[in-house]
Amino acid sequence: MKIFKWQSSLRITLNTFCNLVGFIKAEIRFNKPNGTSGVFTAIVGDIENGHISYECKEGDLDMSGWWAFWAYVVFEDGRAAVGQTVKVYVWKQGSG
Repeated sequence: MKIFKWQSSLRITLNTFCNLVGFIKAEIRFNKPNGTSGVFTAIVGDIENGHISYECKEGDLDMSGWWAFWAYVVFEDGRAAVGQTVKVYVWKQGSG
């Protein structure tokens, strides 16, 4: 399945491969194709298996090209877990 610029019917899901019991913050961080970075506040869908996700809103995917996404989770005791970067190509509308 291709992902398109301006698409909003999309859920980004990352597997952290760690137990998230005691987390206080879950984020999906990203770099856009132009090099700017940002953060989506994620929800934890499966604490024991470490799945986090974000439901895209209109305007979130505002440029075509290679995006990089990774998980960032902070725990009550101050520890932070950073996930492996996943690169995804976002296509220009009408491209095929």
